[in-house]
Amino acid sequence: MRRVLIWGLVVVGVAAVVVWFLIAPHKLAASELAAGYKPDLANGEAMFTAGNCSACHATPGQADRKVLGGGLKLVSPFGTFHAPNISPDKTHGIGGWSELQFVNAMKRGVDDDGQHLYPAFPYASYSLMRTNDVRDLFAYLQTLPAQATPSQPHELKFPFSIRMAVGFWKLLYFHPHEFQADPKQSAEWNRGAYLAEGPAHCSECHTRRNALGGLETDQLYAGSPNLEAKGRFAINITPSKDGIGDWTAQDITDLLKTGTDKCFNEPTGMAGVFPSTEHMSDADLAAIGVYIHALPPKPGNGKKKVC
Repeated sequence: MRRVLIWGLVVVGVAAVVVWFLIAPHKLAASELAAGYKPDLANGEAMFTAGNCSACHATPGQADRKVLGGGLKLVSPFGTFHAPNISPDKTHGIGGWSELQFVNAMKRGVDDDGQHLYPAFPYASYSLMRTNDVRDLFAYLQTLPAQATPSQPHELKFPFSIRMAVGFWKLLYFHPHEFQADPKQSAEWNRGAYLAEGPAHCSECHTRRNALGGLETDQLYAGSPNLEAKGRFAINITPSKDGIGDWTAQDITDLLKTGTDKCFNEPTGMAGVFPSTEHMSDADLAAIGVYIHALPPKPGNGKKKVC
């Protein structure tokens, strides 16, 4: 009986170690940062713009979208997330972070203290970004004004307030890998795919989520009726009848450039996106238009069709 008890404890102990390893934060090694790298600030700004970093990290109501003191409240079924200060302030922002810490936040969802970041920060998409693009973004952020505004703690319901539990979420829904170009597609399509799937994280808003906040991947881009707890929605942007099936790639590009759709509406759900997309290069906007227009059509969220 004693031997059975001992073996039982051993099995439980081994299982606990395995589970701990599986849900622990996993970081990239310093060797992942290639030597001889020189930051490209223009590309860093392009990644900043494509990622619409200002929408979450600029203080709400602030005119200057490049002062990133944080403070936006994201109300969700799990509680309220407070967007942090990511300005180069050394005390309250990320001015004291190393480049590797920033890369790990973006590509592995791990903060400067080695803890899991909540996926309200869309690192599942950012993990697809090329490491040098992330490094360029970090270099660009360091050129922006420092803002001495403390970040506010999240207000989350139990058990979501247990940060280690994010490890279980990652096991289910986080599969980091860099974007790989499809040789069967054009260079323009691949550029659009990279931007839309990675830095612009389009699917994070335009795809329904399940009860645990994981994307319903069989419904990618088919719209999200409950984007936030306060009832905002994201439309179906696949070329289906209840999506944008009657749009051209140019219509999509024009919307992102002008903030006005083909029916001369100004979509309110995208109000926080257009101030960034209007500053993207024409080539990048055209590439996104080509990629989105080529998505497989899927029905969904038909009551919220654009026009």
